[in-house]
Amino acid sequence: MRLGILTLGRPTFDVAFAEEKLAAMLAALDATGHDLVGPRGLLFDETATRAAMDEIAASGIDRLLILQVTFTDASMTVAAADAFDMPLAIWSIPEPRLGGRLRLNAFCGLNLASHALGLRKRDFGWLHADPAGDIASDLADLLAGRRMAGRLDSVPPPERSPEGARVAMAIRGRRIGRIGEAPAGFDTCAYSAEAIEALAGVTVEALPLDDLFEAAADASPTALAETRALAEADVTGLRDVDQAELDRSLRLKSGIEALRSSGGYSAFAIRCWPETFTQYGGAVCGPAAMLGETGLPCACEADVMGALTQLILMEAAQAPVFLTDLVDMDPKDDTGVVWHCGQAPISMRDPDAPATATVHSNRKQPLLYQFPLKPGPVTFLRISQAFGRTKMVLGAGEMLRRPMAFTGTSGVVRFTRPVGEVLADIIASGLEHHMALAYGDHRATLRATAAELGLPLLEI
Repeated sequence: MRLGILTLGRPTFDVAFAEEKLAAMLAALDATGHDLVGPRGLLFDETATRAAMDEIAASGIDRLLILQVTFTDASMTVAAADAFDMPLAIWSIPEPRLGGRLRLNAFCGLNLASHALGLRKRDFGWLHADPAGDIASDLADLLAGRRMAGRLDSVPPPERSPEGARVAMAIRGRRIGRIGEAPAGFDTCAYSAEAIEALAGVTVEALPLDDLFEAAADASPTALAETRALAEADVTGLRDVDQAELDRSLRLKSGIEALRSSGGYSAFAIRCWPETFTQYGGAVCGPAAMLGETGLPCACEADVMGALTQLILMEAAQAPVFLTDLVDMDPKDDTGVVWHCGQAPISMRDPDAPATATVHSNRKQPLLYQFPLKPGPVTFLRISQAFGRTKMVLGAGEMLRRPMAFTGTSGVVRFTRPVGEVLADIIASGLEHHMALAYGDHRATLRATAAELGLPLLEI
């Protein structure tokens, strides 16, 4: 078989480690005996990727395989799926939980791709596995079309209850401020303001990102001092980061609060990168952690449906929530890792571990919170638009007391079902890459909320 390969990566991740992993992937593919067509180096941008697609198309291939070496958005995967009318597969790779930065984040790239392809009704196969392991049989199945994603959809919700009515009534009339637009290639963050208002009675207002930066610049010395005191109460090490960048980061909390006051918002969905780093010069992650603790959820990457999800879960749990990525699934350990750069509410910290100030792992600017999540039962929620149909996706598990898997705020979770089954369901459901997390088991309340909102339900 002539196998076309596209080797997707981003230079903001650990390029040397990505190249090492890519070499192992290519060696495993060479061992299959198939004829590989395409680049053997990482493709970092659209120009290089489209040139590689042209080269592959000119060569004539039987199947296209995307090597998801690091995180990327889904734009090039969608372009390749549109350009090649033939079987398509994606292979992403895990990385060790060493307590350092998330060096590849390849699973999140697969997650975005599966959602985007599901929206387009494009069949694909998938594999999430280390190329250094016993990979031959899994690769053979992948390339033979025996590891297809399939489609897992929702079912009607159960009966209504007073608790479901309470949650639905509590969020009605709330307002979400969307600050800036979602990044290109993030179909997971698409939304319809009209559909959200019809579903939940929640309105969405779009604000330019500059409104936030201007409001942050106007923060008073008193407000800035109060924010710094709050951060010092939460984390150690503030003096170890760049103080000018820290000042700009802390001002973002005041900026968000000013926008909330003027617009009456109950949650925000913020375009957190790259402009907060490249244009403004400070991270919004730490301020988001502080505001989340007070009951003002801030969804990153301008994920409006993520903000709606947070509002619903916060009301059900009557506690702070954390919008998180699922970045690792390990069937051998039967656990997964939830992570985000550094914006979990401080009340989710493991009390046996320190909370420290840190910088963004890719952009190297403060302020981010860093700590492992505390042990205890947790509930996962997403108001999902997978396959173009709005539904509630619900899950649960137990956060374990484990060493910090990756820098930022992260936790190791054992789901109520075997992790291999949860992993397969995530891909087959086309689930978005953000899920909201709260401590406690709130599934009964959320099932009733789904019934109250008329949402189909999918439990994974």
